[in-house]
Amino acid sequence: MVLKQRAKVQALPGCPMSKCMGLLGGLWTPELIWALNDGARRFSELRRDCPFISAKVITSRLRDLEQRGVLSRRVMPTSPPTVEYDLTPLGRELLPAIKSIVEVGSRLLLRDKH
Repeated sequence: MVLKQRAKVQALPGCPMSKCMGLLGGLWTPELIWALNDGARRFSELRRDCPFISAKVITSRLRDLEQRGVLSRRVMPTSPPTVEYDLTPLGRELLPAIKSIVEVGSRLLLRDKH
């Protein structure tokens, strides 16, 4: 099965929803932001916590989110070098919206069980 790559979501000028979805719209993007909810993480930790996302996609999303100012990348002066990813203030601003989605999803899962 061949998956078509989604076009990047473009924000409509002046539309708050479009602006926010431009940051959250990539495949697996909200999941990665949510995984950084508790603080800085290394790539291997993100990989372990999100096993359903390929390493290639995680790398792509992390680069994109760093470019957009949602997360920061810090290289630690260790041998071998360690890289940590953490949410920026902008990334932290997105957490309440993602938390609301998680809460609704949890209720939907409970409803589906009944």
